Amino acid sequence: MARTGRRPGASDTRERILSAARSAFAEAGLDRTTMRGIARAAGVDPALVYHYFRSKEHLFAASLELPFDPSVVTGVIVAGNADEVGERLARIAMDLWQNPPTRAVFAGVVRSATSDEQAAAALRSLLESILLPALHGLKVDHPELRGALAWSALVGIFIGRNLIRVGPLAEATPETLEQVMARMLQAAISQPISEPWVAPGGEPVRPR
Repeated sequence: MARTGRRPGASDTRERILSAARSAFAEAGLDRTTMRGIARAAGVDPALVYHYFRSKEHLFAASLELPFDPSVVTGVIVAGNADEVGERLARIAMDLWQNPPTRAVFAGVVRSATSDEQAAAALRSLLESILLPALHGLKVDHPELRGALAWSALVGIFIGRNLIRVGPLAEATPETLEQVMARMLQAAISQPISEPWVAPGGEPVRPR
């Protein structure tokens, strides 16, 4: 009797799902991509997709192939001198953007984020789960405001470079752009805030 081939192991199955997810997110964005459609493209039962990734948002985060495990990115940002956190953030961002599959997925979600709450929530979750805890760990003043400013700068630069393709941004070398971003991000995180801003509760928050 002819032997049948070895069934794909867990690693093979997981990688097929991730490959199908990257293609789907890049083509349709987060809002129009379904777990069932990803399962169909990967040739697996939908239950397996949920088994490995729990939800579409978790699968999206995994498909981004962050250059660090998301669970330790906060520690990477916090480690070292607070005056160099902009450099560390810029390096993480450029590693992410220089990876073509990751860049394509991120671009698909950014396109969807302006009109779809799930896509917007996915972008916010990267801020809330990685950057904000790091800024709290660094004990900077107004971490929520500073985190929002830094994250908005990162998303805006990504859009200008990869989607709208604004000349100077699109043409800059990764090394040059990383250096410029590092200075911008550091300013957002550490420069004094000279004017009060209004917190969600409506009370002005003045700089320390």
